[in-house]
Amino acid sequence: MAKTTALIAFLLSTSPAIAEALSSDHQDRLAHLVVQDCGSCHGLKLTGGLGRPITPEALAGRTVAGIQSIILDGIPGTAMPPWRPLLSEDEAAWIAAYLLEVTE
Repeated sequence: MAKTTALIAFLLSTSPAIAEALSSDHQDRLAHLVVQDCGSCHGLKLTGGLGRPITPEALAGRTVAGIQSIILDGIPGTAMPPWRPLLSEDEAAWIAAYLLEVTE
């Protein structure tokens, strides 16, 4: 619960529209997507697998906007697909912020 509260505060401070656009239930579904869908390549603990680790330590120095771009557009020449057909920009921004905050 403390992580969720901290993440909501972070989102409100960086982009009020993102937090307002995504209900608590929607955020829970996105967190589940990270574990299930992202975890299928990046490992269930996001420590790596087919894809690179996406832990806070591995993402140190990256920005929400940079990670959002990778989520939406993928990385050509790698197994990272573009999620733009399935996720909105707000959803990708929320996931990016979540990845920067989540701990193992």
